Amino acid sequence: MTDDHATPAIGAYGSVINRTPAVDRLAAEGMRFDSAFCTNSICSPARATLLTGAYSHIHGMTTLEQPGQKFDARQPAFPEMLRQAGYRTAIVGKWHLGHGGTSDPQGFDHWEILPEHGVYHDPVFLTADGERRYAGHVTDIITDLALGWLDERDPDRPFALLIQHKAPHRAFEPAMRHRNLYAHEDIPVPATLHDDYAGRSRAASEARMRMSDLQTFDLKEPVPEGLPEREEREWRYQRYIKEYLRVVAGLDENVGRLLHYLDVSGLAGSTAVVYTSDHGFYLGEHGWFDKRFMYEPSLRIPLIVRWPGVVEPGSSCDELVANVDFAQTVLDLAGVAPHERMQGRSLLPLLRGERPADWRQSVYYRYFEHLDVSHNVQASYGIRTRTHKLIHYPGHGSGQVGASPETREPEWELFDLERDPEELHNRYDDPAYASVVGSLTEQLTLLQVQYRDTAGGPR
Repeated sequence: MTDDHATPAIGAYGSVINRTPAVDRLAAEGMRFDSAFCTNSICSPARATLLTGAYSHIHGMTTLEQPGQKFDARQPAFPEMLRQAGYRTAIVGKWHLGHGGTSDPQGFDHWEILPEHGVYHDPVFLTADGERRYAGHVTDIITDLALGWLDERDPDRPFALLIQHKAPHRAFEPAMRHRNLYAHEDIPVPATLHDDYAGRSRAASEARMRMSDLQTFDLKEPVPEGLPEREEREWRYQRYIKEYLRVVAGLDENVGRLLHYLDVSGLAGSTAVVYTSDHGFYLGEHGWFDKRFMYEPSLRIPLIVRWPGVVEPGSSCDELVANVDFAQTVLDLAGVAPHERMQGRSLLPLLRGERPADWRQSVYYRYFEHLDVSHNVQASYGIRTRTHKLIHYPGHGSGQVGASPETREPEWELFDLERDPEELHNRYDDPAYASVVGSLTEQLTLLQVQYRDTAGGPR
């Protein structure tokens, strides 16, 4: 699992801005999911959902790991369930769910994790035996640690290894070998880079995620003087996106290292490999960086699964899936029954090429970190179907840790994803969409009841 790797920066998803041969190989040898989504587009909640198969309000990580909000790693999660079934389990890389006491990784035979976000160069790792520092770039080191654990594992027991990369999390610091990558190229500009947020909620216009909000540590050089606003935005975008893609290049190389190891060790044919990210990320769409909103660039996540003998090579699936499904899927792959608290659904039928008639027709989303200090994004929740998206900004943070006590007037947005895939036109108050609003509002309420998240329902 990567951090902030958006699908437009993956070749297999049609990238026009970079190349990812290793991840593309996984897609060519497995299944690419084209409608996979996160349920809370921010780091800690997404990682807790991966482990527990539950929504944020169930596992307790509604906002970022911070004082007053720690993950209780003793709660039901798939690593411990696999271990009880005879698997050796390990996690290396980013944890970001707290450290110390009951927040340390549990259910793992081995863990070596970064403190919070960690750093890109010469990182410190936390272990059950104390801290360790390694020289080099964090993406290479995480892969070294993963391959080292594979070398030392008991070859007679099945294993589950979680390789959780820091990359390509901002602020981007590529490895030295990639410092000049794309230096002589102009990266294509997204169609909505110059979005003016007209006709949409106040939440969009007041967010502090614009190219103009990038800091010196992002740009790494002064902005040229005298640039008109539009040209300056494009200059900032080029600096931003190239650094991001340089970090992705190192990530892809290390995916290739892992696949090569599986090949030469003889494990490739008997090992399922899953590639995903904790959430999406804005690569200049709507003029933004970061995530948090329910708009497509931050809601959508990559999901690629290679499972020789089961998954048809080069296949794809457009059914609606979510990261709340991942824990149950991994358990199902291992023949282990899910915990009764898990709220997702195993993707195993989809991986086998089946299309269950009762598969979900919508995905529920909720973001809690209302008007956070850095990005000033309002809390929201909503529903995404194949054709439409309904988003509600309740105007408050429900008293969550890390949420501002400030309030806003509640607002709604409705997007017709077939006619307006860029989500530029809010149709909530359009009389032509009144029946759609009514139907989606009813479906949203039903999902909140289904997932036991009724405290912040529609008003």
